[in-house]
Amino acid sequence: MTDRPLKIDIHTHILPERWPDLRERYGYGGWVSLDHHCPGCARMLIDGTSFREIESNSWDPTVRVTDCDAAGVDVQVLSTVPVMFGYWAKPADTLDLSRRLNDHIAEVCRERPDRFAGLGTLPMQDPQRAAAELERCVGELGLLGIEIGTHVNDWNLDAAELRPVFETAERLGAAVFVHPWDMMGKERMPKYWLPWLVGMPAETSLAICSMIFGGVFERYPALRVAFAHGGGSFPHTIGRVEHGFDVRPDLCAVDNDVSPRASLGRFYLDSLVHDPFALRFLIGLVGADRLALGSDYPFPLGEHVPGALIESMDDLTADVRRRLLGGTALEFLGLPADAFAKPGVSATSA
Repeated sequence: MTDRPLKIDIHTHILPERWPDLRERYGYGGWVSLDHHCPGCARMLIDGTSFREIESNSWDPTVRVTDCDAAGVDVQVLSTVPVMFGYWAKPADTLDLSRRLNDHIAEVCRERPDRFAGLGTLPMQDPQRAAAELERCVGELGLLGIEIGTHVNDWNLDAAELRPVFETAERLGAAVFVHPWDMMGKERMPKYWLPWLVGMPAETSLAICSMIFGGVFERYPALRVAFAHGGGSFPHTIGRVEHGFDVRPDLCAVDNDVSPRASLGRFYLDSLVHDPFALRFLIGLVGADRLALGSDYPFPLGEHVPGALIESMDDLTADVRRRLLGGTALEFLGLPADAFAKPGVSATSA
């Protein structure tokens, strides 16, 4: 059997096939429902308005495994769809929904531990409840960490209110995957899908800058954090961010006097940039040991064949490929190199 690198996709989304009517359950609107309008297809609705069309690969593990086999993906890391975060709602209701979503992901992982690992979701608007659910995710459900948004309503990720969640994640060794949601300026971007094309990269940059300038990585040095979509616009503006820190420390260095560039290497990015020049830039900027395969499966803005960009780049060494396709993911998840080893698959990392 041909030796090949282990391929772990840290950025995939999953939903239960069905869940209760949340408007009826909680007594108010704003929640997502599914309309299974034909076999293998469903509409995600918010208060009756269609948000997104999805197919059975959004909920059916068997379909996902078939897709993974076709793309050579060994393991998917499952997390919920960000529209399900529910940070805007009453905390007790968001906790109830989070527990349902987390139980579902844990069940999928228990049934196929060779193919799936899981990240939970939390009621981040209530950090004490969130920390308690994080304890349950890791201690009872066996999930490897959490997915959180780039902000929590009016709190950016440097907010002191969020420290209980980061403290708990560091203590438990739980991975934290940061995904954009509720994009800034969306009211000014009604056309051309701009909230996804412009707002999402900006959201991720905001999250990274908030954590850097807020000293989060200094406060929690063992915290493992990864940001979606190659870090959004942050990597390509690091020069501007660093220059701003240097020339206006009175505005930028008010909570942390560590240079932004010194924070490179303190966090992970996924590989979802859709461009070989951008990926080469990221490798040079943060190193292959901080970049992990992420596809955004099963959504259209994702990489439709996970890992195809990495595998198409002939200038990458074998060690760099192993890192990008699986080695870095294992470290981000806090797993040993042989966690998913199988005959014919190399888990060796650079």
